[in-house]
Order: sequence, then C-alpha cells, then structure tokens
Amino acid sequence: MGPEGSRRGDLPWAALTAFAPVVWGTTYIVTTELLPPGHPLFAGLLRALPAGLIALALTRTLPRGAWWGRAAVLGVLNIGLLFPLLFLAAERLPGGVAATLAAAQPLVVAVLAVAVLHESPSAWRMAWGAVGLAGVGLVVLGPAAAFDPIGIAAGLGAAASMGLGLTLTKRWGRPAGVGPTAFAGWQLTAGGLFLAPLTVLVEGPPPAIGLPAALGYLWLGLFGGLIAYVLWFRGVTTLPVNSVAILALLSPLVAAVLGAVLLGQTLGPIQLVGFGLSLAAIVAGQLPAPARRRRGTFSALTTKELSQ
Repeated sequence: MGPEGSRRGDLPWAALTAFAPVVWGTTYIVTTELLPPGHPLFAGLLRALPAGLIALALTRTLPRGAWWGRAAVLGVLNIGLLFPLLFLAAERLPGGVAATLAAAQPLVVAVLAVAVLHESPSAWRMAWGAVGLAGVGLVVLGPAAAFDPIGIAAGLGAAASMGLGLTLTKRWGRPAGVGPTAFAGWQLTAGGLFLAPLTVLVEGPPPAIGLPAALGYLWLGLFGGLIAYVLWFRGVTTLPVNSVAILALLSPLVAAVLGAVLLGQTLGPIQLVGFGLSLAAIVAGQLPAPARRRRGTFSALTTKELSQ
C-alpha cells in the first residue's frame, strides 16, 4: 500500500484519537458548572492519578529498564507539568487568550519534528498550523483579551510541554508487548504522582464533594482521563505526530460550542469564520502534503523515462 492508501487507512484511528481533545474540550464547562471553585489542581489530580492506577490494575504491567525514566518524563510533560501551566494561564489570562496560546502546539510539534525526529521541514504543516492557530484565535479571542507576561509564559510553556511530550512519545514509541492501556497508565500515574504534592502545597486540603462535583470528577477521570488518554497515546504511537498535534485544536472549538449551547454565549460571523479555518486545518493535517505527492510522481516518471 502506498503512502496515500496508508494515510487513508489512518483516518479511522484519527477519528478515534480525536475523541480525546473533544472530551478535553468539556473540561472548562464541567469545572465551572459542577466542580468546587479554587481547586483546579485537585481536579487535574483526580483526572490523572485514579485513571492511571486503574489502568495499571487492569493490565498488571509495569515499566522495565529505561522505561521507568521515560514513563516519568512523558507523564510529567504530557500531564503533570501541563495541567499546572494550563491552570496558571487560565488564572492570569482571559480564557480566549489562554486557549489561543495552547493552540500554538501544532507549530511547536512541527519544529520539534525536525529537531528531535529528524523529519524534513514542512511548509505544509507550518502553514496549516498557523491557519489553525488563527482560526482558534478568531473563535475565542474577544475584546477583553489581556496580555499578562506570566500568563503568556505559562500558556506558551503548556504548548511547549505538550508538544515536547508528543514528540518524545513518537520518538520512543511503545515498548514491545505493551498495550496502549498500560502505556497510558504509566504516564497518568507518573503525572498524578507529580501533581499530588503540588496540589497539597498550592491548594491545601481537598474540597467538600457533593453529588454534582462527584459526577464532574467522574467524567473528568473516566472519560477525560482513562479513556481519552488510552486513545490519545494509541494515536500518538500510530499516526504521524503532526496529524495528532493538530487534532488538539478541537478542544477550544468544543469548549466554544458548549459555551454557546449551554451558557448562552454568542458565536458571531467572525467566530464562524474561525471555526471554518480551524476545521480546515484539522482536516488538512490528516492528509499528505500535495508537494510531496508531486515530487514522488515526478521522481517516478523520471526514473521510468530514463529506463526506456
């Protein structure tokens, strides 16, 4: 099967991988409407650590050798460090600005794919990453946008942390004989253990949990944690890393749709244009670059002509 057929075969996995950022897009509304205020790190901890421990209990598979260190690094980058940076950005910046900074992740991955994975630079990936970033900006940025230096640094740090985590996950792959559930469990547990002391230090004792909060934490832990990360890391180790990275743009788009449907927030013409740009970037990110096809076709024709 050629590259084009291979990429078509990737589309079902891309759709499954997209489940993760779609569910993560519900985090904002679940946090604001169901969870106790002032405990975002506790929410991140409950999203990561119980899910990781459940995955380990189900698979009964622990890292071996170098994978103890690799799992710790990936868990911190993809989960443990990412959550505090996202929460700090959301605290210091309007949500739209924070979401736009996080949407820079596909551009980070496009650069890291060259530096870490030694892939050829791709104007196609960079261009569509920029289009997706612009689209998210149109959807979520508003007149209340503000630019706090610490918040901006945290937002860019979150994009860099997840981008590096994705790239290293792609470089190291998954150990032979280890399934995606165990692989996700290692990282969720490592990220949760990193978050546990930080949560106690910053937020103190856990809040009282009523029925709405319990349902919210269950949603974040089961769907936003265990199921989402199993599918996400399965996608990262299977699909091209840039294709996975641009799927993350779905999170702010889902958050904006839920805000409009459930909270009565308005989506005007500019936001709809932004939606169109972002969705075009997500779709284009799952397709092979036209320039690459043309070069391959030219090379094949030239070889055929020379042999005649």
